Amino acid sequence: MNDQSRFSPATGQDTTRSSWHPGQWWREFRLAIGFFTRLPLKSPPGPIAEAARAFPIAGAIIGLVGSGIYLLAMEIGLSGLLAALLAVAATVIVGGALHEDGLADFADMLGVRGDRERKLSVMRDSRIGSYGVLALGFSTAIKVSALVSLGDPRTVAGALITAHVCGRAVLPMLMRSLPLARANGLAVEAGKPSAVATYQALGVALLISAFACGPGAALVSLVVAIVAAFLVSEVARRQIGGYTGDVLGAAQEVAQLAILINIVALT
Repeated sequence: MNDQSRFSPATGQDTTRSSWHPGQWWREFRLAIGFFTRLPLKSPPGPIAEAARAFPIAGAIIGLVGSGIYLLAMEIGLSGLLAALLAVAATVIVGGALHEDGLADFADMLGVRGDRERKLSVMRDSRIGSYGVLALGFSTAIKVSALVSLGDPRTVAGALITAHVCGRAVLPMLMRSLPLARANGLAVEAGKPSAVATYQALGVALLISAFACGPGAALVSLVVAIVAAFLVSEVARRQIGGYTGDVLGAAQEVAQLAILINIVALT
């Protein structure tokens, strides 16, 4: 399997290089880590869609960091609430608040009145409005509450890893199925992944999540993430006609929340 097509904003062609060669996987891994995290790993040049199948791997690393912080906090005798707060804070710091920023901008877009252009301009504004602040506040509160409810460090680790893995694995689906809302911006520069890489991302997410929380919970979590991301994509399609980088960030955050709530319910 060797698909080395490139993306052109003018034509909307796929950009992902799909190959089973170890060197290609390592390149995609570095590209995904460089984009989705603040870890000091030099990222190669290229659109992020080339690393679509490595999206869930970046999520796994962020989830592992949060899990490690939670375990350490519990080991030194901190309360479950404080451990959960530290774990969530760690994931935000390692992830550079990339998706949280998208959620805030998406919420502000939904709260503003006006036409499509007005909504797009609000999403591009670097300032956060009241809707964005509320979205971030409730999002953080739900994450922390879910971890406190789970309690056991092993269960928390499985939930965190699964949420971050599946939340990022569904992004290539949106990038392929939705039109671009703008002719420029981060989403345009990111490109569009190939169909093969999109399915591979889901497969990698399912495999990692199965090790993290069990096959049954992993499958349910992936389905929940797909449904949650689809709902966000439909709102974006109706409001602004497509997706931007902020839409992808919001979809990832909503998928995460849906997964954590689902795991709490299952547990």
